[in-house]
Amino acid sequence: MKVIIDRDKLKRRAGLSHAASLGGLLILLGSVAISLWKPGWTTLQAIMLFGGFSISVVGIYYANRWAKKPRPEDILDQALKGFSDHYRIYHYLLPCDHLFLTPNGVVVIETCNLEGVFIYQGGKWRQKLSISRAMRFFVEEKLGDPIQRAQDYARWLKKHLEKDLPEGVNIPVNAMVVFTNPYAEIKVENAAIPVCLPKNLKNRIPKGSSKLTEDVYQQVRMKIEQMADYRAEGKSGTP
Repeated sequence: MKVIIDRDKLKRRAGLSHAASLGGLLILLGSVAISLWKPGWTTLQAIMLFGGFSISVVGIYYANRWAKKPRPEDILDQALKGFSDHYRIYHYLLPCDHLFLTPNGVVVIETCNLEGVFIYQGGKWRQKLSISRAMRFFVEEKLGDPIQRAQDYARWLKKHLEKDLPEGVNIPVNAMVVFTNPYAEIKVENAAIPVCLPKNLKNRIPKGSSKLTEDVYQQVRMKIEQMADYRAEGKSGTP
């Protein structure tokens, strides 16, 4: 399997999130220093306290998204290890974070890197809130509806993939959700698309009814890489 990833984007966003976290903390310390040295400057102290706290929370939120390990892309790569070079996974190069190209079509993989127990029942998500989860409420991503997000990305991708292809060519574009956090537990009933943990990923990938012809497969690959503005000699990935 070939892995194509925009590591520059990862490093840039991780660096910005760390800078925001540190910057917010320094502003908070500055507000404490002002309260000691200039107790009369209450307005400035309040502004710095609020601003520092807000910046720090935003920084921690995005650090959890872009710097927290284990990384979702690493977990997906490990779970999908062993496929031939006709399988390609693209990370952070399109609006959907993870895209898996197979000889049977394309799979949008929406990941959730959250800890806890998540239940999908009757078309709705619920999660059991623990004390630790409640304490991290403002600095972690929210679950939302990962199934809907994956389906929306799949529809968008199918529309753009088939835009310039010969009329009548049908590109199977499927979607799935993977909970990548090692401490995640899921209970799913009657989901419209596969929802699984990494250990079940290989067996849950939508296979499709037939393989793409080599010509169509190459057209789809080139279209994806054109959309991603990817060049083999430019972006980082496995050769």
